Amino acid sequence: MEALQRSNVSKFECLLFDMDDTLYPLSLGLNLACRKNIEEFMLEHLEIEEDNVPRMCLELYKEHGTTMAGLKALGYEFDNDEFHAYVHGRLPYDNLKPDPVLRNLLLSMPQRKIIFTNADEAHASQVLTRLGLEDCFEGVICFETLNPPLVDNIVDENKDTAAENIKSFTILCKPTLEAMEAAIEIANADPMKTIFFDDSPRNIVSGKAAGLHTVIVGSSTLVAGADHALSSIHNIKEELPELWEGEEIDQFEPVVRPTVVETQVLA
Repeated sequence: MEALQRSNVSKFECLLFDMDDTLYPLSLGLNLACRKNIEEFMLEHLEIEEDNVPRMCLELYKEHGTTMAGLKALGYEFDNDEFHAYVHGRLPYDNLKPDPVLRNLLLSMPQRKIIFTNADEAHASQVLTRLGLEDCFEGVICFETLNPPLVDNIVDENKDTAAENIKSFTILCKPTLEAMEAAIEIANADPMKTIFFDDSPRNIVSGKAAGLHTVIVGSSTLVAGADHALSSIHNIKEELPELWEGEEIDQFEPVVRPTVVETQVLA
C-alpha cells in the first residue's frame, strides 16, 4: 500500500540539455577544431587580417555569445548555411562514439528532454547520431529554430537607418536572456519545473536569470548561478536522484526501444 501511495511524478517536468561539451567531454577535441575552422573562415572568406583573427574571434565570442553572431553584428555578410558547413563540416566527428551509459540514463528519466544548442541542425544531428542519442530527446532547439531564414535574411526597406536594418541580422543565441526565454517558450516549459544543463558558466547565469534550475556540467565546483555541479554528465543520477523520484527500480536497468524515433527540430 505504501508503494502505491508514492508519487511517480518528479517535481521537474522538463530537462533542457546543451549539447557540445555537455553530452560529451571537452577533451574529445571538437571545440578546438571548431574554433580553428571559424578562424580559417574569417581569414579565407571574410579576408580579415591574419594577425587579427584569433583575438577578434575570442572577443566576438565573449561579447556576442558566438563568433558568428559577433561577425554579423559588425556587418560582415555571409550565408549562414555556408558558415555552418565550413565550420562544422570538417570536425572530427569520428571522435564521438556511442554512449550506452548516457543513453540508458536519459531513457530512464520520466521528464521531457530537449536539446538547446547554438549550433545548427545538421551539426546537432551528427552529434546525437554519433553518440547514439538521436531518439533520447523530444526535440532540438538549435540555430535555425531561433533564427528562421526568412527573418534572418530579409531587410526591411522601410527602416530609416542602417542601424535598424542591422538589427534584422542580429543572431539570437545563448547566453542572452532573450534566447533563454525564447527556448523556454518554444519548449512550452515552466521554468520553475525545468532543469537546464550546460558547460558554459555564462549560459548558466542567463539560465538562472530566466528562472531555470541550473546545472553546470564539466565542473566539480559550483559557478555563479548554478544549483548543482557535475564533473561529467554521467554523474547525473548521483547528483540529482530526485529526477527518478517515485520511479520503479527496474527503470535503472538498460532500456531498449524496439524502434528508433528521430529527434525533431522544434520551431
